[in-house]
Amino acid sequence: MRLTTTGIYMSDAFINNTVSEKEIKNPETSERKKYGTFAGVFVPTLLTILGVILFLRQGWVIGNAGLLGGIGIIFIAFIIVTFTALSMSCITTNIRIRAGGAYSIISQSLGLEVGGSVGIPLYLAQTFAITLYIFGFREGWLYIFPDHPAILVDLTVFGVLFLVAFVSASLAFRVQYLILAVIIAAVLSVAGSIFTGVMEHEVFWMGEFPGAPEDGFPGVSFWVVFAVFFPAATGIMAGANMSGELSNPRRSIPLGTISAIVISFFIYMASAYWLSRVATPEELLTNYNIMIDKALWGPAVLAGLLGATFSSALASIVGGPRILQALGDHKIFPGGGFFSKLSKNGEPRNAILITGCIVLATLMLRDLNTIAPLITMFFLITYMMINLVVFIEQRMDMISFRPTFPIPKFVPAIGTIGCLFTMIIINPWLGLVAIGVVLAVYLYLTNRKLNVPYGDMRSGLFVSLAEWAAKRVSLLPENNERAWKANLLVPVRSARELRGSFSLIRSLVFPRGSVKLVGIASDSNKETLRESLINLSSAFLKENIYTRWSVIESDNYTDSVLNSLQTLQGTFFKPNILFLRLPSEKRFDPEIHNILNKARANRMGVQLYVEDSVANLGRSASINVWLREKSPHWDISMDLGNVDLALLSAHKLQLNWKADLRVITVVDEKEIENAYNYLENLLSVARLKDATPHVEAGAFKDALKNAPQADVDFFGLPDDPDLDELRSFVEITKSACVFVADSGSENILA
Repeated sequence: MRLTTTGIYMSDAFINNTVSEKEIKNPETSERKKYGTFAGVFVPTLLTILGVILFLRQGWVIGNAGLLGGIGIIFIAFIIVTFTALSMSCITTNIRIRAGGAYSIISQSLGLEVGGSVGIPLYLAQTFAITLYIFGFREGWLYIFPDHPAILVDLTVFGVLFLVAFVSASLAFRVQYLILAVIIAAVLSVAGSIFTGVMEHEVFWMGEFPGAPEDGFPGVSFWVVFAVFFPAATGIMAGANMSGELSNPRRSIPLGTISAIVISFFIYMASAYWLSRVATPEELLTNYNIMIDKALWGPAVLAGLLGATFSSALASIVGGPRILQALGDHKIFPGGGFFSKLSKNGEPRNAILITGCIVLATLMLRDLNTIAPLITMFFLITYMMINLVVFIEQRMDMISFRPTFPIPKFVPAIGTIGCLFTMIIINPWLGLVAIGVVLAVYLYLTNRKLNVPYGDMRSGLFVSLAEWAAKRVSLLPENNERAWKANLLVPVRSARELRGSFSLIRSLVFPRGSVKLVGIASDSNKETLRESLINLSSAFLKENIYTRWSVIESDNYTDSVLNSLQTLQGTFFKPNILFLRLPSEKRFDPEIHNILNKARANRMGVQLYVEDSVANLGRSASINVWLREKSPHWDISMDLGNVDLALLSAHKLQLNWKADLRVITVVDEKEIENAYNYLENLLSVARLKDATPHVEAGAFKDALKNAPQADVDFFGLPDDPDLDELRSFVEITKSACVFVADSGSENILA
């Protein structure tokens, strides 16, 4: 079904329609006139809702749905926007709303990226809506003066609108008082007709939904008629966008918005009953001007129609540039500084100019019916995000969420679902397109790494999710072999210790693992070490590795490591692997022995990294894992011995390095075939399909020399290792070596 632009899409644009809050950094703006509830919130909201659909399309709605169906449509539409208005009132009484209206609300809650991803499409929708309203005004004008050139009417109306907006928002408000008087006269003219005997027909309660005359009455559904009516109930953001110009926004926004919605609701309900009594269903379906024809004085209703379209266009041309100004002020797009500039009286003149140019260009297209539904989708996404912000804030139970206008928790939930439902009902494909545009802008803004000028609730949101997850995890079995990932505890004496192992650590945990850096510092070097850990943590974070750091002041390295190891076992992201670097100096061997024994006693996995000047970890093309031979039975069971962590670590490196992985064992000559069968079965059961089995025969030290060389070799860590012997492995293999001990919670077969 195709109705005119005026009929379906004329009532949803008074969003962001007025002067928004000025930034504190502009002292000139603080001297501007402040508005009260009536002028600043009630009037613009009421003018938005009592628009074109009331005068031209409500009769068609009743003709299709009947009185009961029409009441149902009105009720559902107003429930959705009322709940959205309640959410908007709630959030605006909890924050200091800045310029940009809905953009400001969303960005202060979910960040500039989310706010900008909604704000940019919202600005374009607001700007295109100006053109739609001008076209709607022209249709009403040509009803009176059919001989006037359409393009001349459009350009004249645009010129008046642009001049009023360019002069000042105060002039726009004064014009709206006149429009309010015109619309009141139109409503009174309709109400006065009841004394003329025009209500002569019996109420028809249920309609047959025949459709629209221009389509030959093909038949429609309840929800198609609802989609035509719904834009009439939108435009509830007027008060929120006026917050910077209100004397008391926390009082005015809820009171003015809800009052306007309630009065509008009763007017729509009363006019629905009036329409069902003054005409037959056939008249309502075929005569879009039925309200003009049946009113006490038709010209008053016609003037109301013209006033409704003009006021909506005026609201958009005043509010749209203020969204652009706010977007530019936060550098949402390149060159935004030009649009953020304000004139001496606080008007965003540059933003008004670019908005005027866009409107003028779209006027030349002569028909925006194709994108009109998309404009409605952007408004609905904005309303949905407002509800979603409140829904999230309520459930986070953050102490900062203390609105002076609290609402029940079911309100934003129903508002969110209602807006999404309406998008699906109106046009699901265009809804997906609109969501796709918003997501594309979000991805673009995420890559721009915007400088956030104020705090938002994202960190609190993620903390709340983490707390919820921690509570859920605490109810599950502690050891989940299938969910295992590497969480490294890395003791650090000096940042230089990690320079050679940074790449290895990163590859051992990427992408889902974590790193906990624990600096052990004396009083003399604690500041230097702190700076080094901050830099190291930042480097890991740039590699998308979850990293945290802390510094312990102590001269006892062993006690500090052990205390950290034991203390961190009570944390949510507790480390499960102790990553130690074996120093070349033998004087540290006793403390390394002590730490290894305590780590095993605390069921911590161990990765002891050995590197010297002969074999620095530079290349990352091949990996060897050395397994003990399993003769004489060569059985594979769920308990493979001390090989699980070594195989898991090697597999992680293989994935991140795209390297070759060899699994090697050393046996007697007679066991070579059995060893190959065992390794092939092991790799198959462990699902290491890209690994290669390799068997060496003879003495272990000879095998180290003869085996294919790798960039890193993994070995099992003995219970009481000879650390000096471990150092010799580096010299023999000419590679970096990692000696690994399982904690018992890993399983390569899981």
